[in-house]
Parts: sequence; C-alpha cells; structure tokens
Amino acid sequence: MNRKMVIGYTSGVYDLFHIGHLNLLKNAKGMCDKLIVGVTVDELVTYKGKHSVIPYEDRAEIVRNIKWVDAVVPQYDMDKVEMCKKLKADVLFVGDDWYGSDKWKKYEEDLSKFGTEIIYFPYTKGISSTKITKALKAVRGE
Repeated sequence: MNRKMVIGYTSGVYDLFHIGHLNLLKNAKGMCDKLIVGVTVDELVTYKGKHSVIPYEDRAEIVRNIKWVDAVVPQYDMDKVEMCKKLKADVLFVGDDWYGSDKWKKYEEDLSKFGTEIIYFPYTKGISSTKITKALKAVRGE
C-alpha cells in the first residue's frame, strides 16, 4: 500500500544555535518524511528589530548539516501560509509559545484550507537565544 509522503516545515533565525533548536528539529523529523527548514535571511532579522551574530549563509549551512533536516530554504518574509503552499507542506512545526495567539489562530484557519496542520512543540525548558545572549553579555561585562 502506498502512503503519501508527509512534508514538514519549520522556520527560525537559528542564531546562537542551541539544544532547543535541535530538539525541535529532531521532534519535527520524527513526525514527517521530509523536513524542510526555513532560515531567516539577515535582512528579515534586522526588520524584526534584531541583529544576528552569525551571517545567514553560515546559519543555513549549520542547519543544513543537521541529520534530521532534509532541505533548507531562505525565509524572506513572515508569510507562513504562502511558504507552506509553495512547499506543499502537510505540517507546520512551531514552538508552543505561539499557541492560542490571534496571529497563530489565523494561521491555523488559513492553513487548514490547504490541508496543512500546525503542530506546537513545547519549548525546551531553561534555554533560549535571548538567555544565551544575556549570559554572554554578563560574562563579557557588557
């Protein structure tokens, strides 16, 4: 019996790559046949009011070489619906800090029209890029 290949998608900046990122990618791959990861381009990181420490090409190369990742694509904007449609993603994986927000309720509604499901993963306790950045600043005396 032939079964449809399940395509999963997730995205992020992946700056200061940490165990939480790895957990999300590993868990996502466990729920799909092909995992495609969008890595935010430097211009979009700046647009979001932040600055990446590691340039896009390096971040994409790091993510591309994680054994659970099948493909990396640049993320030029925040439009999850268009990207999922373009990639024919069956599942969109995201951290549960977005669960229940108006923005993600709308994504759920819009994506369901195309048969894409959102799966929310719990954040890895005690770790985030923000906490790493604060710790580095403290260590450096900034």
